Amino acid sequence: MKMFTKLALVSSLAISANAMAMQSMDDAALSAATGQDGINIGIALGTGGISIDKLYIHDNDGLDPATSTITGATKTAGAITITGTTATNGKAITLTQVDTTKNLLDLKIDSVGATDTNGAFLNVAANVGAVNVKIGSIGVGSSATLNETTAVRGIKEATPTEILTGLDLSLGAISANVQLGATPQGAMIKVNSSLQGGLTLSNLGINDAAGGGKIVLDKVMVRGAGNTSGNLDVDANISVVPTGLKIQNNSTQGMNVYAQGIHLGAAGNASIGDVELQGINVGTSTITISGH
Repeated sequence: MKMFTKLALVSSLAISANAMAMQSMDDAALSAATGQDGINIGIALGTGGISIDKLYIHDNDGLDPATSTITGATKTAGAITITGTTATNGKAITLTQVDTTKNLLDLKIDSVGATDTNGAFLNVAANVGAVNVKIGSIGVGSSATLNETTAVRGIKEATPTEILTGLDLSLGAISANVQLGATPQGAMIKVNSSLQGGLTLSNLGINDAAGGGKIVLDKVMVRGAGNTSGNLDVDANISVVPTGLKIQNNSTQGMNVYAQGIHLGAAGNASIGDVELQGINVGTSTITISGH
């Protein structure tokens, strides 16, 4: 959210500077400018997209054996790691937009005053284009010591213990609305849109470090049920509540899920076949994310 505020401030300064050199406008130009209050921001990625070399999520207290009977529990700090692979050109995460003739992200920002029923709020309407995301190897390691000069911590091991070999994600275009301050829409983030073409995961491998084998899924397709386009209705409220981050599903549309090419033991082993699930409906399920 801070990014939105910073972008809005930079845009305002740029507008103020350009106003010093404005020429007089004729009636037609003035008419075209009517109703243009607010700020529009468009963001388009370059040909290389966005990339992250490494990503670590540190759990500073590990798993306390005094509060857990799980084998191997220790208070040693550990980290979830995402590191690059050959398939991701050595990057942990790369994101590229599908349609480079348009903006990846369009923001429409408006400040809305208070009324008798609602308080004042900042409204950010966001339209996000379709993206392809490549995620490298996901694993775990032992957290190292933070270097505050370089803001680098990393892990102690040369390479982490791999959990997932990585995956590719194709995500269709979607829109969302963010309200900061008062939230008359009922949540900080409201997503009520159609995810065009649904969601596709590919090249997903799950490692078993103890057994030495893996489960490999060639492709997993998630599509909206009840239409021929595969568009998936996304209707959810995302709120920050005292207990954490809460995601409330409101969509009544079912989902079709198809797992194509399931290999047990190794990627080169013969597939056991495909798995198909039709009409999955999660109802008004809620996901809450918090620390412990």
